[in-house]
Parts: sequence; structure tokens; C-alpha cells
Amino acid sequence: MSILTSKLRPALAIAASLLAAQPPGFAASHREAPITALDQKADITDWFAFVSPEHTDRVIFILNVDPFLEPSNGPNFFPFDPGILYEMKIDNNHDGVPDITFQFQFQTQITNPGIFTGFVGNLAGIPPITALNGEGAQGLGIQQTYSINMVTSAGSFPISDDQVLHTVPTNVGPRTMPNYSQLVQQGIYTLDNGIRVFAGTVADPFFIDLGGVFDSLNLRASVAPVLSAAVDGDDHNNYAPNALSGYNVNSIILEVPIAMLTSDGQLHAATDPLAVIGTYATTSRQKITVLGESGRGGWAQVQRMGNPLINEAIIGTGAKDRFSMDNPIHDNQFANFVLNPLIPQILSTLGLPVPPAPRTDLLPLVQYMAPICPGCTAADAGPIADLLRLNTGIPPTSTASQKRLGFIAGDSAGWPNGRRPVDDVLDIALRALEGILVNSKTYGAPLGDGVNMSSSALGVAFPFLAPAYSGRNSVHEGPGQAGCANSPNGLCPVN
Repeated sequence: MSILTSKLRPALAIAASLLAAQPPGFAASHREAPITALDQKADITDWFAFVSPEHTDRVIFILNVDPFLEPSNGPNFFPFDPGILYEMKIDNNHDGVPDITFQFQFQTQITNPGIFTGFVGNLAGIPPITALNGEGAQGLGIQQTYSINMVTSAGSFPISDDQVLHTVPTNVGPRTMPNYSQLVQQGIYTLDNGIRVFAGTVADPFFIDLGGVFDSLNLRASVAPVLSAAVDGDDHNNYAPNALSGYNVNSIILEVPIAMLTSDGQLHAATDPLAVIGTYATTSRQKITVLGESGRGGWAQVQRMGNPLINEAIIGTGAKDRFSMDNPIHDNQFANFVLNPLIPQILSTLGLPVPPAPRTDLLPLVQYMAPICPGCTAADAGPIADLLRLNTGIPPTSTASQKRLGFIAGDSAGWPNGRRPVDDVLDIALRALEGILVNSKTYGAPLGDGVNMSSSALGVAFPFLAPAYSGRNSVHEGPGQAGCANSPNGLCPVN
């Protein structure tokens, strides 16, 4: 890929999304390619990587899969797929190839085959579900456990320390699961070397006005897409409906000491290139052998995700599956999709000034360089590759002080330096494409959809994401949606 192409690549990520009439599924990577639209269980919805505000010497990785899970949609609900290999991959020497991989595989046990639903409790002599295993777990008709392997150049090693790791099932409701938060806490496991892990169903943390985006950028907040100062300055309320409100997602959350991730096993200052890692996640299925042979072959990648908004927005439909199944090191093959940044032209027709191409200000999304890697030189830049880069030397921002606009709001611990659940990636991307990184005074319009926060209450401690919405009591609410008419200022309370 040419340098010019690399500079333009991120620009099309939002441009195509605003022009293309795709099915609902823009939410980071919810149903973004034909192969994952048909294989929902393997669809990566979001990938997060950030230094933990709880333990500043550790990194949090969050892999969310299986989009738009309706909490009440029983009787089988939403287990992980035992046929999928879920992986978190880390490049720590800037060559675009993973040096460390964490692999997760799930096993399903039908423990109560006589009941009609996956989970039942406090009924017909079956006690309420108060535990993931043993006494109090009699109502779990389906149980899932999982294993974790760490793969490096030295080989593959199990890191689950002989523990039986149980997933946390979806939140059926208060009669069946009277203390769901207790089940969530039981699903947090501490492993060797200070690693912690959680796997289970959670409230989807992503937030966006899907309807407004797909109706030809017919956004609802202020003079779309320009927000008023009041809306833009409010990180704690929504002024348009969040399409993900009330939906669950399956999540694997891993906490790893930084010293296990860097190439030399040390902590580094933010100005040291060794502090910066590149990350992405994948899902894979085993190949089925045919032509007279039986059994299963190696793993075939179904989906990958580094930065948000790439595959579903930048890659043309005819190449989306190839992008999903290939690796970041080969991203130069998609150069033809990034030659013309369309969104700046659209913004220009709305009367907004935009800088001319080539857009060198967008280059840090696809290479190791400043501001994410302030100490990087041309020798450290590495190949063009869609990796979510994280500077582990930049300290985390306390949960109370985090800014949804991340870097461009002065919060250097936010996207594109890694990504946190609080980061408003749509608004950040729109402003970057308009040119705020070139000159914030000339190209500083407050662009956005008016959805400024998640509908679920994000936590301050591991596992950080909110427990799954209740199947019995959850609703899909947001400003302008049913159930919000009597709320103060038309704003819905957090679910």
C-alpha cells in the first residue's frame, strides 16, 4: 500500500458508513460483513483494550460477540459457541504480526435435560439459581465452562491453573435469579501471574443512533451533524435514542499484567516505543475435511477486529469476507477502498471546512507513530495494519474523569490510544475526518449523533461492563422512544 493510500484509509471508515444503506448493524462491528451476518455467534461486535484504572500495571482486554441479544428471548438464550475459537492477539515488536495470543474455547453441558428451558428456579421444587455450580445451581439446565491457552513463540500453555471456569449465563429475571450480581461476581476468576478473567452475558456497552445514521445522516440532535454546545459538553446524558439500549452481548474480559505483554517483560514510559502494543481479536471455526476424508482440519478465521468502524464501513461488500478472514499484515490488498476520502466532501457540502488530501493526520490509526507512540521513529512505524494500538505507558484516567471524546478532549487514555467502553468512537471519528487533528480552530465543529453515553451503567472495577439486562424487566428505552415521554427533559434513566 502506498503512503498516500495509508493516509486516506481511516477516512473512508466513516464515509462509507454514512453513504451506504446497510442493514442495521453499524454499532462498531455489529453484523458488518456477509459472513458474519450469516454467522452471528462468530460476529465480533466490539474490541476494547485499555490500561486498567483499577490496577495501573495491567491491561484490560474485552472481546464482545453475538450482537443484539434480546434478554427475554428464551428458552435457550445465548451461550457461547463451542465450535468457535475466540482469540485476543498482541503485537509487541511493531511488525504487525501477533507475538502473544490468548485462546478461549467453551464446552457446554446439559445438566438438567428434563426441563423445557435453559434456566429455571424457585418453581416446581427447583431452588432459585444462586450459584454457577453445585448447591444453588440446580436450575441451570445448561452450563458452560471454558479453557484458556496462551500462545507465544515458545509454544502453547494453559493458563487456567486447573480451575474449572464457569461462564455467567444471561439474566433470566428475579424469580429465577434473585441476586444476579452475585452470579457475576462468582464468574470472576483469578489465575496465575495476576491474570483475571470473566466470561458471560453482559449489557451491550456500545451506543449510537443507528436509525439517524442510516437515514442518510438524518441525525436528531441539534442541527445534525453539528451539536449544540450544551449537547456536546454533556458526557452524562443522551439526546437521541441509543439503538443498543436494552440489548445484551456475550463478553470475554481478560486482565493481564503489562509486563506479560511487552517484548522485554518490563514496564516502560510513554515516550518509549516498547510501551506501545498493537491488538486485535478474532473468531475462527474448524475446517471440515471432505473428498473421502472425515473429521476436522485446522482453524479458519471468520472475523477479526482492531479499530472500530473499519470493515463494515470502509471495505466494499465484495471484499468484506476476505477482510474478515485475513490478517492485518495483509491490509495493503484493500488499498483500492481508501483512495478517496468521501466524508470530508460530504461535510464540505454542509458548509464545513475540511483539509485537503493527503490526510497525514489520520496515519496514526494504521501505523505506530505519534501521538499514540510519541517516541516512535520511521523505523518503528511498522507496516500498514488495522491494529488497535495502546500505549501502556500512558496512565489511565480515573473513571470519574474520563471523557467520551478521548484524545481530542485532552483525555489521552482514550481512543485512538486503545479503546474504552466510554469512548464515543462515532463522534471522535467524525471530528477526526473533518480535520480536528490538523487544526482544532479551523476544523473544530462539534460533530456527532447526540448519543453520548452507554445505556448501561459501566463499572469502576473488573469486569467493568454492566450485568446483563433482565429478561423479565428490561425494555428498550431512549430519548424519543416509548417510555421516555415523562422523563425530565425527555431523557431516559440509565437501565
